[in-house]
Amino acid sequence: MIRIASRIVLSAVLWSAAGLAHAQDLASKLDALLGGYQKNRAFIGSALIAKDGKVIFEKGYGLANIELDVPNTPGTKFRLGSITKQFTATAILQLQEQGKLSVTDAACKYLAECPESWKAITIHQLLSHTSGIPSYTDGPQFSQPKMMRIPLKPVEILMLTKDKPLEFQPGEKWKYDNSGYIFLGVIIEKVSGEKYADYLRKHIFAVLDMHDSGYDDSSVILKNRAQGYRSVTDGFRNADYLDMSLPYAAGSLYSTVDDLYRWDRALYTDKVLTKASREKMWTPVKNDYAYGWGVGQAHKHKQVAHGGGINGFATFIARYPDDDAVVIVLSNNEQSNAAPIANGLSGILFGDKVELPWERKEISIDPKIVDRYVGTYEAGPMTIAITNENGHLMIEPKGQRKLEASASSETEFFVKQVDATLVFTVGADNKATEMRVTQGGSPIVAKRVN
Repeated sequence: MIRIASRIVLSAVLWSAAGLAHAQDLASKLDALLGGYQKNRAFIGSALIAKDGKVIFEKGYGLANIELDVPNTPGTKFRLGSITKQFTATAILQLQEQGKLSVTDAACKYLAECPESWKAITIHQLLSHTSGIPSYTDGPQFSQPKMMRIPLKPVEILMLTKDKPLEFQPGEKWKYDNSGYIFLGVIIEKVSGEKYADYLRKHIFAVLDMHDSGYDDSSVILKNRAQGYRSVTDGFRNADYLDMSLPYAAGSLYSTVDDLYRWDRALYTDKVLTKASREKMWTPVKNDYAYGWGVGQAHKHKQVAHGGGINGFATFIARYPDDDAVVIVLSNNEQSNAAPIANGLSGILFGDKVELPWERKEISIDPKIVDRYVGTYEAGPMTIAITNENGHLMIEPKGQRKLEASASSETEFFVKQVDATLVFTVGADNKATEMRVTQGGSPIVAKRVN
């Protein structure tokens, strides 16, 4: 009996040691990936990775405030951008559970100023980006510094596009639409009788002990708030100011990786939504988009995820419900590509081989080949300049820093700092006609205009 008991104890010790070694190896790989992005000035911020109800890794990188030398930590508060949308969707579904509205309701039922062309739009279509309402953030005027400094009331924001025609008939197509989520915020206030910020604080954040989350307000003294930056050639610059009344229910919230982990845990329970409502929130409508979440696969595992981009910040949360796993990346550099970073962390978590951008094989090409690609490219409102500097292909999106792209073939290049791939199409005159840019998601096709 003594010998058998000894063997059992020894076996348990060996298993424990093996598990510890695996956890340490996993943490080392996760840290190496995030450290690599930080070294290339492609990431500052905080990250958390958890599985089976346990945090495997959490750490801050770089500075929350560069001027004051304040480091990022798991407790640093970051603006979330469009991760806000999943909380807006949750509020709508809570109100439906209470019988105060239905997602099949006409949205204009809750807005006296509704344009005639919006009368057929339902709340369901606002939630799923299928309403056809033009997004107020798509217009060139919105990115102007003067516009971003002017506080507006929610209905005033919504009315910015009231005179524009619908981009398609409601329910016919899909297009990402921040105006739709502004509309949802207006509905939440109308139905609940509470301000949007107050509703979320009372019915979601307080319920889940998410005391480090809320509606960001620049005038409020908020401890552990990260300053937002954008990377430039010689370092960092403060991001352009944005009055936080403008993103509202489409992108106004702040949180920490620790609080978002509490959010992840709650979504396995009925604490804020019933099972039926959660299933509704994660049922894709069009383009793999449900209600405030994208639903698909990553590394052959079901993924429910969403990212955010807002002045000074880039964010991503990826949940793997079948594996009880979550990856959270919050950055206070608006040019961090949070989605590919999270994807790399997920790959390491699931044991896949992850190709890091700074480890990709670079080849030498004739400098004259680069001349084929020199020019200006446009993709919607985005303009990208490609230049040849001493045989090096340089890419410079308008308003962003210039970066070098390394060749992996004569037509394909990659940018280490932002984990982007550029693939050029060459025409009969041996000059590029377009460029496909891939940065963690679907490619963007940019046409050459000169």
